[in-house]
Amino acid sequence: MSYLSYVAMFGAAVTIFLWLRDARVFFRTGLPGYRKAAYWGVVYGAVSTLGVVFTINSQELLGLGIILGALYLQGRIVREKIWGNSDGVLERFLGSVPINRANKK
Repeated sequence: MSYLSYVAMFGAAVTIFLWLRDARVFFRTGLPGYRKAAYWGVVYGAVSTLGVVFTINSQELLGLGIILGALYLQGRIVREKIWGNSDGVLERFLGSVPINRANKK
């Protein structure tokens, strides 16, 4: 196994982490941009996992290209601005937002 396999695994883990963060923000706020990002995160997580399979099977450049493409497309989804300049890096990293559901009665 090449060192690029570890890079691919890390890239896939980042893709899945970003998907779970978007899902957490959607469940806490109900914002439609994060709903779309959470749905598409499932697809991009599967694509990046496919990239890991290609990387492990000695097609490193193709696999890493697939993973980078998934990360790029995941970042292109338009989301609402929910964090201001005063919020910390850890809050943004973990996706912690106050619960404010749009469909709350």
